[in-house]
Amino acid sequence: MSSGVPASVVTFEEARHIVEEHAARVLAAESIAPEMVSLLSSFGRVLAEPIVADRDFPPFPRAARDGYAIRAADVAQEHARLHVIVEIKAGDPTEKLIVNRGQAASIMTGAPLPPGADAVVMVEHSSLSGDFVEIQRPVASGENFVPRGAEARAGQLLLEPGQRMTHFQISIAAAAGKHRIQVFRKPRVAVLSTGDEVVEIEASPGPSQIRNSNSYSLAAQVENSGGQAVRLVIAPDEPKRLRALIEEGLSCDLLLLTGGVSMGKYDLVEQVLSELRAEFYFTGAKIQPGKPVVFGSCGAGTPTPRYFLGLPGNPISTMVTFRLFAQPMIEALSGQKPTPLVFLKARLQADVRTKTGLKRFLPALLSGEFDDPEVALTKWQGSGDIASLARSNCYLVIPPDREHIPAGEWVSVLLP
Repeated sequence: MSSGVPASVVTFEEARHIVEEHAARVLAAESIAPEMVSLLSSFGRVLAEPIVADRDFPPFPRAARDGYAIRAADVAQEHARLHVIVEIKAGDPTEKLIVNRGQAASIMTGAPLPPGADAVVMVEHSSLSGDFVEIQRPVASGENFVPRGAEARAGQLLLEPGQRMTHFQISIAAAAGKHRIQVFRKPRVAVLSTGDEVVEIEASPGPSQIRNSNSYSLAAQVENSGGQAVRLVIAPDEPKRLRALIEEGLSCDLLLLTGGVSMGKYDLVEQVLSELRAEFYFTGAKIQPGKPVVFGSCGAGTPTPRYFLGLPGNPISTMVTFRLFAQPMIEALSGQKPTPLVFLKARLQADVRTKTGLKRFLPALLSGEFDDPEVALTKWQGSGDIASLARSNCYLVIPPDREHIPAGEWVSVLLP
């Protein structure tokens, strides 16, 4: 598509695929710089180096139950009686021990299995009397312990670059002795709210003004997605100043604009972006809320094009379009393959009626217990009803061809 020429309004699936294609290009460019941080500081960041096992995991055959380390051949018959020669707890050395025929070692979960033993009898299947234990149930060789190296061998890859560091990954890196690791630099994401009606949150708004809540919600979503939010001052509905702020925002890795992307006289964002020779990949998606969403870049064809997303100004529209389209771009700019959208299933509590034509992501409340989830729409007054978000914890997803969904039907749910 030539520079400055608007694209068409596309379906949700088409829009998502377009974003994912550009996210894949970002990852393929391999232009994201790594940096070294402490292990705990890596939480939420994206790993930039492979983590390999520095030794076998476990480094010794590890007891999986409290009980007795024995030779399986000694307990082939029920009520075998063995001499208990030692007690072994986690951390005890066992190199100089050996369990011979007719002997047993009392052992705790996590302790190293002594040489000579090839199984562990659980304590509940035994009866201790003095220095002798009666084994009440036979066990096979290999039962109730984890062999050395069963989880990973020394030199084996444990974590690949591109994984986001959660408590799982941090635990693995710690077990491999990595107190400092390389992670990718956080992308700088500019957040620019537009409109003469918007004032900063510390201001006393006039009768026709609103506070700049979108800037804060977007900044929070940016940080939660792995980016570093750069909040710009509010852009007025005036082309020269708006252009200067858009140019400032395009100096970051990604620019998020909110407001000014609809069809009104003072919706100037697309006009200014066209003047900057922007390439538009789509200028709307067939969704509610968030239909006017815009996606494109400046400097297309260069090694590092600057991407932008123009999000609608209504708060719920802003949050929904961020979740659907901005999050995968931030993940890619962080060095991570974008997380696929995962839709849960729940039973609808009450009938839903709506118009066809748009795929809808409506605020809803997910409830129920265990394997019986239920979902109900939250009462709301449109995409500007920010208070309705406090009563919701998910989005109910309604297909574009459904006018009526009866209560009790299984429906799709997207977590925010």
